[in-house]
Amino acid sequence: MNLSHVQTFLVVVETGNLNKAAAKLHVTQSTVTARINALEDMLGQKLLRRIKSGAELTATGSKFVKHAQILVQVWNQARHDTSLPRGFDDVCNFGCTDPLWSGAGEFWLNMIRSDCPSVAVNVESGSEADMRPWIANSMVDIAIAYEPLPATGFSISPLFEDVFIEVATVERDLMRWDPMYVYVDYGEEFRRWHAEAFPVDDTAVVTFTNGVFALNHILRWGGSAYLPYRIAREPMEAGRLFEVKAAPRFRRTAYLVRNTIRTAGWPWFDGVHARFQQAIADLAPESR
Repeated sequence: MNLSHVQTFLVVVETGNLNKAAAKLHVTQSTVTARINALEDMLGQKLLRRIKSGAELTATGSKFVKHAQILVQVWNQARHDTSLPRGFDDVCNFGCTDPLWSGAGEFWLNMIRSDCPSVAVNVESGSEADMRPWIANSMVDIAIAYEPLPATGFSISPLFEDVFIEVATVERDLMRWDPMYVYVDYGEEFRRWHAEAFPVDDTAVVTFTNGVFALNHILRWGGSAYLPYRIAREPMEAGRLFEVKAAPRFRRTAYLVRNTIRTAGWPWFDGVHARFQQAIADLAPESR
């Protein structure tokens, strides 16, 4: 299978138009058409349906998209792994879901760079859904996620307990609803906890899916939000944020996923793992 055909297919899917795909790839439309036709001939299935406005996926094409993405990702990873920068002995492919990067994933990266100067690091970040095929297809060696799925060759173990607290830019007690409240959507489990704790019909003034964005917003505009303690700690210590008195805390386990064969060959891995757990334990909020 010619990888350029697969890449072209994904660009057509992204743009929804053969002409736009040709412009993005800097080739002619006839080249795009020839690549798609060749790919369809190889698979024995129609992947795209030409329509007046461009092109749309067939049922088979919709199924093929995820496989095409994996093919391209695996190839890119293979090129990365076989072309290490001069002076480096190995590469660590590290995956981290976006909500766990600040105060967790970045700790790992900094510790690896500090302890292992001859190890290059390739960081993959995204949603929980993005992470699953990366793990299933061994595109990452280690990963931090809330909801990892079991995969052959990987072990999953609890890494730390993430504590979510309601913070505000002014000192206050718990109230039925804060008109300046900023809601952060941390996923289905958090939505359920939040609905049980705050059974109101009021709508948040702003909604985010990223805690760091919400933090920066309330520091600029005022208000309150639920944030992981690991990112709220510094502004709290600086007196810019305050935990809302009597507000419930929510706790969620973050897991470490590791390729058992790859990590077994890294003499530095256990040390970095231990240092991380100690660092995150030192930053844990006081129990109440």
